[in-house]
Amino acid sequence: MLSSHIVESFFLIFTGAAVLATLALYTRQPLLVAYVAIGCLFGPHGLALVADADLLSEIAEIGIIFLLFLVGLDLQPSKLKNMFGESLLTGLATSLAFFSIGFGLMVAFGFTYAEAIITGIAVTFSSTILGVKLLPTTVLHHRHIGEIVVSLLLIQDLLAIIALLFVAGYTEDSSAILSSLGAILVALPSLALAAYLGVRFVLLPLITKFDAFHEFIFLLALGWCLGFASLAAMMGLSLAIGAFVAGVALATSPIAQYIAESLRPLRDFFLVLFFFSVGAALNLDLVLQVVLPTAALAALLIAIKPVVFATLLNWQGETRANSWEVGYRLGQASEFSLLLSYVAMTAGLLGEEAGHVVQGATVLTLIVSSYFVIFRYPTPIAINPALRRD
Repeated sequence: MLSSHIVESFFLIFTGAAVLATLALYTRQPLLVAYVAIGCLFGPHGLALVADADLLSEIAEIGIIFLLFLVGLDLQPSKLKNMFGESLLTGLATSLAFFSIGFGLMVAFGFTYAEAIITGIAVTFSSTILGVKLLPTTVLHHRHIGEIVVSLLLIQDLLAIIALLFVAGYTEDSSAILSSLGAILVALPSLALAAYLGVRFVLLPLITKFDAFHEFIFLLALGWCLGFASLAAMMGLSLAIGAFVAGVALATSPIAQYIAESLRPLRDFFLVLFFFSVGAALNLDLVLQVVLPTAALAALLIAIKPVVFATLLNWQGETRANSWEVGYRLGQASEFSLLLSYVAMTAGLLGEEAGHVVQGATVLTLIVSSYFVIFRYPTPIAINPALRRD
């Protein structure tokens, strides 16, 4: 029997989010603010009405899985190769610049070098959830800007996974870490090959035969996504990478767009839980104790990230307008920043105060960056009807 505690928690989360979302829309604020705010209010550091934040974080991870699966569904493998080639230099150069910002600021505020290194790594990433969520979905990968945004995010996500590997393996010896990295370099191509063969010899024949049964296609897509996420985890990769590979492999299907539309409401359901868990994890009392470095880090990232992206993209030949739009869409820290801080704190590389600097700055950049985007560029949630695209 379903626990009444879970039902009550879900009631509080979604009813509270709906109330705050209504206020956000009336006051022309992005809905993301409502989801994070309700987490701060109802979470264990607020009114403690929903105290089981660990369970909600695990549930919210499914939202990220579906998000990357949908991203993969919109990417043709042939196009992916070109996108990586064009964006690799920008992705690596911006990562170096953002690392320097995070590292230098933490050292200036007296944190340890280990904490400064972890912070520098954490702030190099931009939010996949926010970046893709604020792209117009109907032209997500049919516009040049969408292609640049997604390719840069994917490069950052791969770098984030490598960083998580090293941080999680901090207590192991160097040979064990190198062995794990080698296993990943073998596992990723193996996973991609399995996905390609599975689509060609299993999924496409089934889809062709039973495409009239929409419920079956929906279930088949869910099983394919979650199955490859689980397979990736067993091979030492992340759940999200497995889901992404499954999506890319299925992108060759003639009904890939239909599958993407069918799964989008389910993804949105779990993303509400994800952002609630972000707010619930913030200890506001501790954040206030480190408010100066937190605000300084957030301000630097918000001010510098768009400039760095725009400058490098313009140098590569992109138009000034496109370069600045991509810069603003990627001008925040990431959900990977939060995850890396959690893992680093567990490994003893990041103290509680430094961890809250990273987490607080990440949430601030997610909120402020979303303001810049929804009031300046086309998004599915724009308040201005002229900018609303979906």
